[in-house]
Amino acid sequence: MGNHFYTAPEAAKICSVSRTTMWRWVKYGELKAFRTPRGVYKIRKKDLESFIREKMKHLLVADLSQEKRILIVDDDKQIVEVLSQMLSSNGYRTEKAFDGFEAGAKVEQFKPDLMILDLYMPGMDGFEVCRRIKKNSDTSHIKIMALTGFDTPENRDRIMKAGADGYMAKPVDKDELIQNIEDILND
Repeated sequence: MGNHFYTAPEAAKICSVSRTTMWRWVKYGELKAFRTPRGVYKIRKKDLESFIREKMKHLLVADLSQEKRILIVDDDKQIVEVLSQMLSSNGYRTEKAFDGFEAGAKVEQFKPDLMILDLYMPGMDGFEVCRRIKKNSDTSHIKIMALTGFDTPENRDRIMKAGADGYMAKPVDKDELIQNIEDILND
């Protein structure tokens, strides 16, 4: 994910317009932009997406964003909602599953880049979900971030041996979670 901003030339390329047109939109305030300390204009991804939705309906925003997809799997609906809102506001596309079996179905439909996975859920636990995802050649590329309220060295070792790419204990710090997700996705 990494890049939440575009330069004016990058935005012009995405919108299939000249740099001059893009500069004009920025200059006259039609497209929100900000200036870095080095004097470079940057456009927030969400501002460019909004601009395209409103003014350039012929472009597909989904194609522009190339958003990373994250499947959140946890039996605590409140945690799932908080994580979904947090990740969506940071430019990720999210889907939710509330147990291991539902996660399996969502993996097929949603095709996530990363799964945030609780360890202890009714039915199929996170350890088994992780093993199955990583054993299947069609899904083994999916990155898995274990997120648990049962932070023990044994749980950490067990999920990492099952194939997880990352591990965090609940409650999580938003910035730390986003950084860990970006590190895993860019690994």
